[in-house]
Amino acid sequence: MQAWLKMSAADLGRGIGAGEIDPIALTRCYLSAIDAHPHRDRIYTVVTHDRALAEAEAASERARLGLRRSLLDGVPISWKDLFDSAGTLTESGSDLLNGRVPDQDALVLETATAMGTVCLGKTHMSELAFSGLGLNPVKETPPCINDESAVPGGSSSGAATSVAFGLAACGIGSDTGGSVRIPSAWNDLVGLKTTAGRISLEGAVPLCLKFDTVGPLARTVEDAALFLGLLEGTEGPDLRNPGPLAGRRFADLRSIAQEDLDPEVAAAYTGSLDKMRADGAEIVPLEVPELAEAMALSAILFTTEAYGLWKDVIEASPEVMFEEILERFRSGAQFSGSDYVAAWAKLEQVRMAWDQAVAGFDGVLLPTSPIVPPNLARLQSDHDYYVKSNLLALRNTRIGNLMGLCALSLPTGVPSCGLQVLGQPDCEEALLRVGASVEAVLAS
Repeated sequence: MQAWLKMSAADLGRGIGAGEIDPIALTRCYLSAIDAHPHRDRIYTVVTHDRALAEAEAASERARLGLRRSLLDGVPISWKDLFDSAGTLTESGSDLLNGRVPDQDALVLETATAMGTVCLGKTHMSELAFSGLGLNPVKETPPCINDESAVPGGSSSGAATSVAFGLAACGIGSDTGGSVRIPSAWNDLVGLKTTAGRISLEGAVPLCLKFDTVGPLARTVEDAALFLGLLEGTEGPDLRNPGPLAGRRFADLRSIAQEDLDPEVAAAYTGSLDKMRADGAEIVPLEVPELAEAMALSAILFTTEAYGLWKDVIEASPEVMFEEILERFRSGAQFSGSDYVAAWAKLEQVRMAWDQAVAGFDGVLLPTSPIVPPNLARLQSDHDYYVKSNLLALRNTRIGNLMGLCALSLPTGVPSCGLQVLGQPDCEEALLRVGASVEAVLAS
């Protein structure tokens, strides 16, 4: 049964369908592993034993009757602490929301439950989702799977570590500037950032509504595809026989994305592209100089909206916040409404330049994060190190958010070094098919 804790969600689902795995036994296995784990309370905010077992019993009965609702019916997963859960604490990693208990599930949780998944509980996150590092001195900071003295990436920190440590078959997180992809990369998982607006945010605690997205942190591209479908109430794209990379054309993004790379990241990226070329992929260097203009707009676009949404709540009790997060929110106060409108107008121009530059490519390649996970203790004691690390961690992933794209982070085989593939808006199915081919090559 311990082997179940490292199996892909798809393989667990197939085992349930074949009568080889009972959802009740599977859920008990996960709950026992969670309760026995030394980092349980650093990863999970709440473990929903009663809900999980009730959902597993229902899944077991459906399997017995041949009435399974999806391939993932009966598979246990975790949920980031910003998705509302009926009757369960949902505090978005912040003491500003202490004791907040919603009376109904977020729409995506409701949809996933209707498709048969089992909710194991809620996972820790960066405070109000406003950091790419995963450091949260207010609540808890999960450890990175590859270095327990380092941060795990954020803001979906617990979502990633719940999967990496074998305490969930998949974690559902959110991504505003990289919050699914960074922790996925640093914990050697697959992370899917969906196109803004594709998956409902109803019942999710917001950060920046124009950029917030929902996505899975999973063990395989197949799992990510299945959870994409499941969060929308469908079976998801078919990734069978994705084929070789021969005939596919990729852009190797040079603008900004390959500056200041840690040596491990640079080596992992070069090695990944070499493997792809060996499988027949055509990879073309690409410069998009307009990206620098978009990156310069980040402070206006993200902080203005975030502070606009949270100002009254924050200023009522600023003393309960982590100082670094509080300072980042408050920086949004320096911009005017006209600054914000002008920034969006400029961003739309850059998006048009991007669309023209990447036309004809099957994907745009870049390192998921330019750095490996920074040291947790130093982040808490060194302000300059925190600020620099946070900005660098988010730099490459933020390109996908600013350009309005879907994106996928894949493990490279080098610990905590991910390969990011950017797709076109609302083209997740095509991106996932490409990702499945790349995944196979990188694993070879």
